Amino acid sequence: MVLQFYANAHSTCAQRVATVLFEKQIPYEWHNVDFAKGEHKAPEYIEKQPFGQVPYIASHPLALLPIDDGFVLFESRAIGRYLAHKYADKGPKLIPASSDLKATALFEQAASIEQSNFDAFASKACFENIFKTWRGLSPDPKVFEETIAQLDAKLKAYEVILGKQKYLAGDEVTLADLFHLPYGSLLAAAGSDIMSKQGPNVTRWWNDITSRPSWQAIAKGVPATPTY
Repeated sequence: MVLQFYANAHSTCAQRVATVLFEKQIPYEWHNVDFAKGEHKAPEYIEKQPFGQVPYIASHPLALLPIDDGFVLFESRAIGRYLAHKYADKGPKLIPASSDLKATALFEQAASIEQSNFDAFASKACFENIFKTWRGLSPDPKVFEETIAQLDAKLKAYEVILGKQKYLAGDEVTLADLFHLPYGSLLAAAGSDIMSKQGPNVTRWWNDITSRPSWQAIAKGVPATPTY
């Protein structure tokens, strides 16, 4: 049965999952979750995603017959790992085999870098200048600039790492690289050119991952019907 994808087309977390789906060319059936209508807080939705967030994956339009004999999965990074392992024979590998301990350790190191040293600051900056406005709140320019400065300091470490290898976990692209795409790209809309003004190594890496067909296909929103 085709994988069921419950999300909002413009959610950064949905884009994170969709990038993996497009890298692997995995068929999916789209189920839009309308934030304006509060569908993510409806009891039937909370039953599958108790935090009332997007996305989650399942196997049946009503999520009554979840994938893999009762398995429903939420949290975008967990979904990305699951898909990369389940469809290891399709498209780029994206995650090392668990039997390769050193490669797995380097991947987890890179994944931790993304979550702790990038997302924590990029998401905060985007919240300040984009999501606050959507909620009718006033952005705080000081908070935004301080957060961008913190992120800039983190990207200087990226410059060192990427001066030694092509991607964050080595010389092959992995989920750890792709996980940067939603918020990294949204920073421009938030009013910062930080991703395009780093040193040559970060610039080369960022141009590489943002030009991948998978990201180009979903950068403006996850399509309801994938075309591979």
